[in-house]
Amino acid sequence: MNKSFVKPDSSLGEVNSSVDTQSRKGFGRILAYFGPAYLVSVGYMDPGNWATDLQGGAQFGYRLIWVLLMSNFMALILQNLSARLGIVRRKDLAQASREIYPPGINFCLYMLAELAIAACDLAEILGMAIGINLLTGLPLIWGVSITVLDTFLLMWLQKLGIRKLEAFIVGLVSIIALSFLVELIFAKPNLGEAIKGFIPTRLNKDSLYIAVGIIGATVMPHNLYLHSALVQTRKIRTGWAGVRRALKYNFIDSFIALNGAFLVNAAILILAASVFYTTGHTGIARIEDAYRLLSPLLGRKIAPTIFAIALIASGQSSTITGTLAGQIVMEGYLSLRIDPLLRRIITRLLAILPAVFVIYVYGDAKVDDLLVFSQVILSLQLGFAIIPLIHFVSDKSTMGELAINLRMKIVAWLIAIILVYLNVQLMAGKMLEVYNEDGHLLAKLVVSIAAIVFTWLFVAMTIIPLIQQRRLRHSIDMHPEALPLDNLNIRPIKNIAVALDFSNNDGRLIAEAIGQGGKDANYTLLHIIESVSANYLGASSDDAETQKDRLRLETYANQLTALGYKVTTQLGYRNRVKEIVRLVQDADADMLIVGAHRHRGLKDYLFGETIDAVRHDLDIAILIINVYATVY
Repeated sequence: MNKSFVKPDSSLGEVNSSVDTQSRKGFGRILAYFGPAYLVSVGYMDPGNWATDLQGGAQFGYRLIWVLLMSNFMALILQNLSARLGIVRRKDLAQASREIYPPGINFCLYMLAELAIAACDLAEILGMAIGINLLTGLPLIWGVSITVLDTFLLMWLQKLGIRKLEAFIVGLVSIIALSFLVELIFAKPNLGEAIKGFIPTRLNKDSLYIAVGIIGATVMPHNLYLHSALVQTRKIRTGWAGVRRALKYNFIDSFIALNGAFLVNAAILILAASVFYTTGHTGIARIEDAYRLLSPLLGRKIAPTIFAIALIASGQSSTITGTLAGQIVMEGYLSLRIDPLLRRIITRLLAILPAVFVIYVYGDAKVDDLLVFSQVILSLQLGFAIIPLIHFVSDKSTMGELAINLRMKIVAWLIAIILVYLNVQLMAGKMLEVYNEDGHLLAKLVVSIAAIVFTWLFVAMTIIPLIQQRRLRHSIDMHPEALPLDNLNIRPIKNIAVALDFSNNDGRLIAEAIGQGGKDANYTLLHIIESVSANYLGASSDDAETQKDRLRLETYANQLTALGYKVTTQLGYRNRVKEIVRLVQDADADMLIVGAHRHRGLKDYLFGETIDAVRHDLDIAILIINVYATVY
């Protein structure tokens, strides 16, 4: 299978159905299903969780463990609904949303999803920067800046394939888990008090803010998009039996991975409760303070180092999954594919800017407050991901007999109601604080408008699937009925344009063109000159490279004319994409033939974008020839 092949309408098309679960037998087949939930689980152990868990344990002792347990239960239910959507429908949450919501609501949901991903990436950046600072002393603002470099690590891992990426993530998760196991052994927590923490208690104003932050850090909206796409990397047997098997094994995968994430989060909170709360250090609100107090309170010099290493592993693992979620959201909602490296750089810069601003203006002391705030933002986006998800997996017209049953619907809607209630209660309190302050008319106006817009979007998002389930913008049936082939008349191809780069592959492209049109078609040979003189003078250029390129193009034309073909030549200058589009349109071509060179690394980023850009600007048939493919 050609690894460069991308399924045009598939979620994560580069790796969609790339892991074969059918060729293996016994336990090996089960292991083939395992992996997606581990990539999802790292989002439940990112630095944002650390900030909320540390503050929760330091300020309230063991009392908020039940919030972690409730969050993990919610996460397990919701992630399984997300996996069900991806396995049964073979669509991710963003794609399913695009099919049923009007463009305006769809765009709002997209922007909210992007905001959630930016908040998640912000937490990961800050966590890694803090970890680097604790280990090396490098200032936070520099640590934040160098996190851009992990973009290239992700690019390298993606080229190795999804299984290698999963193995890398599992390795980082193991480092985090082992680190906190050692920390707990050092801390010797009071197990009796910890067990009492599983009993729900009333939340006051302060504990509610931390609790919502914990929920936002645990049940993460971008993970719902991510999981529905990652399960599609498994190639499963068609038919209900194969789908049911995939659902069963993915549930096991989720159960193990998410409960492992819960144990890590519980370990962080219990560590904070046993080391800081019980010793009177209830004001611990910063990861740095926790790092510095671990050694004197535990009596172990290695404890802070283990803590910092785990923090870096947490940030690095989470940043990879955040990028994948961003790709899924953009491609699903907007049906827009851009280079993964460019996507990663954009996401990272959007997260770096607020981090640099806060550090520069307010100093390092506000970094942990920014971490907790990012998790509250995540929590506020949850309803806008959860409610569409519940609608989609409940719809029997698209899910068939694998739509969730009444009992699961009740549980799912209860989870949604609890999360929405907590968020509304939190936001209502914050809005009242703004309204009760003297002055600040502009702030009050902004808050009022935001509340109205959010309420409208929430109501519309909830109601529309109920009244438009059968009025989808695209066909989404799992096995749609075959349509009659009643429009097979194709306009004959009379003019074919061939974009040449003057490499050894020119003959292959010209041969493909002749195979399409024969001697009845007109052929236009194109080449774009990009020399310094051509970039400056355009068509007036007459340097040695321009003369040589013109002569080579005429040589091709003369050879083809001698063989009885009708050929013209055209040279373009400066911008490759714009010139190709212009020359093709001037030639009134019915088809364009270009070569795909399967560049790697930086060349893939520079040259691979040309075909995509040309494709979007032309409305004719484009034949892309893989010039390195083997011809039999």
